[in-house]
Amino acid sequence: MAIYAIGDVQGCSKSLRALLDRISFHPSKDRLWLVGDLVNRGPDSPGVLRYFKELGSAAQVVLGNHDLFLLAAAEGILPLRSQDTLHNVLASPDRDDLLSWLRQQPLHHREGTYLMVHAGLLPQWTVEEAVEYAHEVEEVLTGPAPRRFLHHLFHDPPRSWSDGLRGWERLTTIARVLTKLRACTPGGEMSNFSGPPDLTPTGFAPWFQLPHRRGHGATVITGHWAALGLRLAPDHIALDTGCVWGRRLTAVRLEDRAVFQIDSLER
Repeated sequence: MAIYAIGDVQGCSKSLRALLDRISFHPSKDRLWLVGDLVNRGPDSPGVLRYFKELGSAAQVVLGNHDLFLLAAAEGILPLRSQDTLHNVLASPDRDDLLSWLRQQPLHHREGTYLMVHAGLLPQWTVEEAVEYAHEVEEVLTGPAPRRFLHHLFHDPPRSWSDGLRGWERLTTIARVLTKLRACTPGGEMSNFSGPPDLTPTGFAPWFQLPHRRGHGATVITGHWAALGLRLAPDHIALDTGCVWGRRLTAVRLEDRAVFQIDSLER
């Protein structure tokens, strides 16, 4: 059995199918790990959601910021923007099934020596703490009333983490770290920067480069940062290679870190 970790798909179903053909994926013997952002900006978000939903236990998904945005838009919390391509999900006859499935997906997956999240970890967090914090948000998202959490997440964006945070501020900060973090200060203040890592604003650094980072003990697998691209380090695998922007979709076979890539077929 092989496990393939795959970067941000973002509705690029043609590229996804081509990549799966490239690796000769078969759900009876292989598993896929998806780093989040299954939807948005690409042309076929419904097709991507249906495919992974149908794969069942052969696909391990974590939620990204675009996935949470879809859940908020479906609740009427946010309007779609001009660059969003989620109308076809919201108008699908099976939208309720797709959204229900998406809402049940976690913000993290820990298995063996790996921890998969969409974006990153703050330098103050150990791997064990990150897992504990992720569980707090997952309980709310999968519970009976996630709407208030989604409202606070998109209307009261936090900037810094503190162990003393409570309530919605705590939950939304955790979610922001796991789904949006790229650069931060050693003290845990987060930046909205999304450009190349070497242009990170003064005082901030890519989360994985900060000294004295406590998140050791696992190789963290992420997507989210297209300007970073593919990164294979002993303690970090980054997989967003900008398929939706006309670049590539990437898979890494975890057993030997073999890299498989397909040029985007969406643009």
